[in-house]
Amino acid sequence: MTVIFPKWTNRMPSILGASALMAGLFVVGVVWIYFSPRHLDVGYSPDQPVLYSHKLHAGLMGMDCRYCHQTVEQGPHATVPSTETCMNCHTSVWTSRDPIQKITQAYASAVPMDWVKVHLLPDYAYFNHSAHLSAGVGCASCHGRVDQMEVVRQVEPLSMAWCLDCHRDPEPHLRPDSVSPTDMTFVLRDPDDGLNLAAARNLQPPVHCSGCHR
Repeated sequence: MTVIFPKWTNRMPSILGASALMAGLFVVGVVWIYFSPRHLDVGYSPDQPVLYSHKLHAGLMGMDCRYCHQTVEQGPHATVPSTETCMNCHTSVWTSRDPIQKITQAYASAVPMDWVKVHLLPDYAYFNHSAHLSAGVGCASCHGRVDQMEVVRQVEPLSMAWCLDCHRDPEPHLRPDSVSPTDMTFVLRDPDDGLNLAAARNLQPPVHCSGCHR
């Protein structure tokens, strides 16, 4: 019997299959590393038009987050402060410093500051700040200790798995009504307190698709 192909060609399907798998993994890796949006990465900290220290304002000075992020309790978005909000203080505080001069110029020209959003969810994911605050979830649970950050950075992945972990077990993130949601130092000491708060508020965070994808 005449042999048309040498014996080693019997291994070709396995070799080609393994090569295709490796090529696919390589493409996925390249896309993951070089094409994924930077704002989805833990540690993302974009440059801002003016250097603003949350450690100074929210930490050392003790300013409440809601003074600048005014709609966080009423709607889905926390919003960034308007130039007018900055000027409430800086018409008379540190007026000669370069960052404040930029804000003053923006205020005088009626051109808003072009702040870059740090925590940016994809358009297909729905998130409502007010719903979480009314449930008793504090700012630090998602944003970390902002009061210790000179420059705000993303400390959580904001992934679907991370959100679902909290929705399935929200009790560790709850706080009593007597504790402000902007209190960055609060820690729930007794797990039973979280269970009692969840029961009293009848919390049933959605874990089905339509809860966040509407």
